[in-house]
Amino acid sequence: MATDVKQATGLPSGWEVRHSNSKNLPYYFNPTTKESRWEPPAGTDSETLKHYMGTYHSSANLHPDGAGSQEGKIRASHLLVKHRDSRRPSSWRQAQITRSKDEAMGIILGHEARIRSGQTSLGDLATTESDCSSSRKRGDLGFFGKGDMQKEFEDAAFALKPGEVSGVVETASGLHLIER
Repeated sequence: MATDVKQATGLPSGWEVRHSNSKNLPYYFNPTTKESRWEPPAGTDSETLKHYMGTYHSSANLHPDGAGSQEGKIRASHLLVKHRDSRRPSSWRQAQITRSKDEAMGIILGHEARIRSGQTSLGDLATTESDCSSSRKRGDLGFFGKGDMQKEFEDAAFALKPGEVSGVVETASGLHLIER
C-alpha cells in the first residue's frame, strides 16, 4: 500500500497531503510522527507530486464553475489557547507551550469576559492572543463544512447563529472561542 501511495502522490512512505482550513492550502503530514510541513518532505518524487497536486489540489478542479462552492458550509473565526496537553503544544507565539489546561482555561475565560463586555472583539484579540496561525486573519478560518473540523469544534460552530460567540469549546487542539 505504501508503494501505491508513493506512486500516486510521489511522497515518501508515511506522508500524506492534507488541507489547511486556516490557510486554505494543501500541506504535508506524517500521521506516525505527527510532523506537518508546507514543503514536500525529503525523498519526494517532484514530478509525480506535481501531477497529483494538479489533479487533486488545484482550485480549478474544486468547483470549476464556482457554483455551489459554499453550499452547506459556514464561515467562522476562532481564538485558540493551547496548553501542554494540546495535540501540538507549540504555536507561532511560543515554541513550547508549558501552561496547564487550568491556566489555559483562566486565560480564555478572561478573553471571553473582555469580548462579552464589549471591551474588545474576538478578531482583535485573536490577532495577538490566539495560538493558531489564523491569528494573522483575525482568527478567520474561512468556509468549512461538516466533517472538515474536529467534531467538538464543528458541533459548536454549526450551533451558532451568525454574529454569535460560543462559550469555551475544548478540542484536542486546545481551548477555543468561536464566532460565526
